[in-house]
Amino acid sequence: MASLSPSISIEATGSGVADIRANVARRRRWDVLFAAFGLLATSVGVITLLALFIDLLIDGYHRLTPDFFLSFPSRRASEAGILSAWVGTCLVMLVTAVVGVPIAVSAGIYLEEYAPKNWVTTLIEINVSNLAAVPSIVYGLLALGLFVYALGFGQSVLSAGLTLALMIMPVIVVATREAVRAVPHAIREAAYAAGATRWQVTRDHVLPYSVPGIATGVIIGLARAIGETAPLITIGALTFIAYLPDPPLSTTPPYVSFDWLWSGFTVLPIQMFNWVSRPGTAFHANAAAAGIVIVVLTLLMNAFAIYLRYRLRKKINW
Repeated sequence: MASLSPSISIEATGSGVADIRANVARRRRWDVLFAAFGLLATSVGVITLLALFIDLLIDGYHRLTPDFFLSFPSRRASEAGILSAWVGTCLVMLVTAVVGVPIAVSAGIYLEEYAPKNWVTTLIEINVSNLAAVPSIVYGLLALGLFVYALGFGQSVLSAGLTLALMIMPVIVVATREAVRAVPHAIREAAYAAGATRWQVTRDHVLPYSVPGIATGVIIGLARAIGETAPLITIGALTFIAYLPDPPLSTTPPYVSFDWLWSGFTVLPIQMFNWVSRPGTAFHANAAAAGIVIVVLTLLMNAFAIYLRYRLRKKINW
């Protein structure tokens, strides 16, 4: 019986190795299938976007001339342009960035680094995460009651910028918290061991490492805001405007003006919606051209976010 034990042990070992190899092969097949499914799903989205963009190019590329960017909307499709729309978009996004980004980034840092871990903080975190998925029309209704009527800001650039700022703040808060949370705790512990205060640790060690993720979240949030229509229509954005707001900067003292904050406005998505609703292929071509501008702006902002994240991470690694 003792002479049989080595052979039995060898057979058992060989059987176990075969089972392990079969298990690994089966898992690899599942990995390949999952990767193929993910590639197929990604391809469907990319191909659909590419097809839609090509359709926009076919319909509207001939309208992308300097006059199209430097002309006001007109009842004549051949003379209509997007001057007031892209200027209004820039001013609204300026208010959105100035108001929304500092508040959202500060809130994300506070929740992750300073807020005590109790049920109040947990409730706030859950609500912030839920607000990131709230439909934009809800923010429009909130802004209509709060900014337009209660605070008396009216149907102005300020109301529009504050509305979009409210909409993107939950997204930026979540992105900021994820970026701050990704910083290794060893960095914090080393800084505390050297005698740094909490603010010094956050400012000199946590923020430099989390800036790539924060910047990506900020740019993606702004890219989302630039294409929103529903909340701006709700607060009363104009669909036809043939004038420009007062410029923020001037050549005469005091050189800075805030009158543009109270001016009426329109933005590119609303101008595009106005042209789509009009009969005639010429107006539809204008809408396609405006759509090209919006898509290109969104892609450029996302590309800039990717580039910025790459450069900042490379600098940190170096």
